[in-house]
Formats: sequence, C-alpha cells, structure tokens
Amino acid sequence: MNKKYSKVLSPFTFPVSGVTVDSRVVMAPMTTFSGNEDGTVSDGEIAYYKERNKGANLLLTACAYVLPQGKGFHGQIGVHSDEMIPSLKRIADSLKENGGKAVLQIHHGGRMCPPEELPDGQSVSASAVAALRDGAQMPREMTEAEIKETIFAYGEATRRAAEAGFDGVEIHGANTYLIQQFFSPHSNRRMDKWGGSLKKRMSFPLAVVDAVKATVQRNAKHPFIVGYRISPEEVENPGITFQDTLALVEALAAKGLDYLHVSTMNFWAGSIRDERDTESRTKLICEKVGNKLPIIGVGSISSPEQAEDVLETGVSLVALGRELLIEPHWLEKIKADEVEQIEKALDVHNQEGLKIPTPMWTSLLSRTGWLPIKE
Repeated sequence: MNKKYSKVLSPFTFPVSGVTVDSRVVMAPMTTFSGNEDGTVSDGEIAYYKERNKGANLLLTACAYVLPQGKGFHGQIGVHSDEMIPSLKRIADSLKENGGKAVLQIHHGGRMCPPEELPDGQSVSASAVAALRDGAQMPREMTEAEIKETIFAYGEATRRAAEAGFDGVEIHGANTYLIQQFFSPHSNRRMDKWGGSLKKRMSFPLAVVDAVKATVQRNAKHPFIVGYRISPEEVENPGITFQDTLALVEALAAKGLDYLHVSTMNFWAGSIRDERDTESRTKLICEKVGNKLPIIGVGSISSPEQAEDVLETGVSLVALGRELLIEPHWLEKIKADEVEQIEKALDVHNQEGLKIPTPMWTSLLSRTGWLPIKE
C-alpha cells in the first residue's frame, strides 16, 4: 500500500449495513444521457462503467427514475418497472466485477422534468410553482394519492435494485429534484401535512427514507447500503437555508442511514446565499452529524493530496466525478505508486479510450470551463 495516502487507501465499514469497502474513494453519480429510449442501459454505458470499476471501491450509478412521470432528462435509465431488472443487473454486474460495491441512485425529477420526456407532457411537483429558469414549465401540484404512489415507487425501486444485485441505493434528495422540491419553501407552498412549516416540509423526504428502509428490511437478501444525497442550500428566496439543512440532516441521522452524500461543486466552498460565510458547507454538516452519520464529500477533489486533506476534516469518504471521467484508473495508479501518471485534463482525442458514450461526450465538451481540456 502507498503509505503516503493511508487515509485514502484505508477500508471503511458502513455502520448500518455492515458493508465494507477497501478504500475511501467513491465514484460520484455522473449523468450519461446515454440510456435507451425504453429506460434500459445501453452498451455504451456498460463500457463506460466497466472502464471505471477499479477507479473507486464504492460505485454510484447515474440516477434512475422511479416513475415515468419522474424522468428528468433524455437518455436516463429507469427503475420504474420489473421489466428493468435485467437491464439493471447488467449495470450491477459490470460495476462489481472487480470487487467494488455498486449503488443505484434513485430519482424523480419533479418540476425539472422536460415535458417532452413525460407520458402526458406535464411535470409535477409539491406545488404549482415553476423553477426560476428560462422556459421552465409550470408544474401541476401533486395530489395526496400521487404523493403516496411516489413514496411507494421509491420502495419498489429499492426492491428492484436489490433483485438486480446492487449493494445499495442512494436516495437522490439533491440538485433541485423532487425530494428537494418538497423540502424547499420555494417549490413547496402547500398548507397540508406535506408543507408549510419546516417540519412538514421534511415529511416527504423522511417518508421516502422510511419506505426505502422498510423495503430493505423486507426484501434484501444480503447486506444493503442506504444513502441519501443532499444539496446544502438554494439561491432562491424563499429557498433552503443552511439552518433548514442542519435540521434535516439531524432528522436523517436519526433514521439509521449508512451515509449522507453532500452535493457541492467545491468541497471547500462556502455559502451560495451569503458570500461572507466562507466555511465549507460539508465540513459544517460533518461537525453537526458526522459522529452519527458518515459523510461523503465531493467537489473539485482531483489529486490524492486533496483527498487526504478532505478526509482530515472528518468526512468518511470522498467522491470523484470529473476526475474519473478524465482518469478512470485514479485509484489503481495511487495503489501502484504511479500518482504522477494520473491524467489531469480530458484528452479530446481519446473518447474511445475513455469509453465515454457519445451523448455524454458531446455534453462534456459543450460545458465550457467545467472540465480541464487537453487539445
């Protein structure tokens, strides 16, 4: 073992499931835009996952929609019916073939779903409030029956993930999608049991967690990880404040989850609501609940030295997204003491070598400044 990076290369055991991973490196969920029209995985995606299955020990998939009404973008994979299980098994098998643990991220896009991807062309959300984005559709407010159906769908998605051979699920409660929409005072203007006060805005996220946990207890035939992804704040007013988030993470910590994945573009970045507040959001969350709930940190962590610095803060694991697009063998090169050979920029002439599907490749090259590029 490379002793210089002893924290990165140390094993970790999740406290609830008891699942152990051989390092602290996580492959972050990265949208591929490359699934088939029916929600099944494409051969291109399988090649992409196979190329990265030794680049981390906990491997998170791109998000999968739990209901057709929740499809968030073109080329998204589905976990919405039992017909998807063979497709999902292909993903799980490809991720696990070198000993890693595979986790399926489960998702509903809510008001962020493109109308053209939905069965009836109409997005839904906690309330009929459009996102503050150009051309955003006004969503329809969900009925009580639809809310219960959606909570049940998260449980069913978990059952399918277990049957397909995944080692866990990550509940996608971040990045402006449906679960976050119920928690947000911007998108949730309800005055029933699903909205109004901070406590009521937590009802839907916590009900989803309960449904997932109950499904694991009933159906999982092997140790099974349950994690949750969260965004610390919103820029909207009204919007999610950091104090709101601290209340939610306290409630999540009491639910017996295996981890909390804090979604940020830069691990060390401060508040997006108050530029005077420069303390890392993830570090503050870790200080609040890290002794009860393992934290995954993510965002602009590219070198093993940076990963070691992040782990020094007390977070349990580090997730790499852009870094594993550029360098699929990041972890292998650290283990082999070949750190100087880690690629630091995307080689625009090496799509085939990197095994990145064309829809994903096109998206990456169109996002100016998001990735370092090597011409």
